[in-house]
Amino acid sequence: MRKPILFALLALAATVAMAEAAETRCGWLQNPTPANWWLDDSEGSWTLMTQGAGEEPAGFDRIPDISAGDYVRTNGNYGYACACMKVETDAAEGRITAIHSVRQLPISQCANDTALPAVE
Repeated sequence: MRKPILFALLALAATVAMAEAAETRCGWLQNPTPANWWLDDSEGSWTLMTQGAGEEPAGFDRIPDISAGDYVRTNGNYGYACACMKVETDAAEGRITAIHSVRQLPISQCANDTALPAVE
């Protein structure tokens, strides 16, 4: 009887630890060309994926089709959106290592945020 309770407590502790490691970052979610993704927020640029260099972060499939929402097309089927993401990062590398959730926002929200860099 104690083992199920112990396993449940361990699972809860792991979930809490993961939630504490995750941070919310909001800004320009950019996908200018195939397999190139990054997020520019008020603290800098965070790489999600670079074509031909490494793997995508865990949870990358949580990014919705950003072209279905408020979106700016800049290069064929590629472009950028405004989003808030709950992520884990490697600050030393400037990388997003895991994605827990993504919420796409109106373009105007990022455009009116003076803490964000302008999109080129």
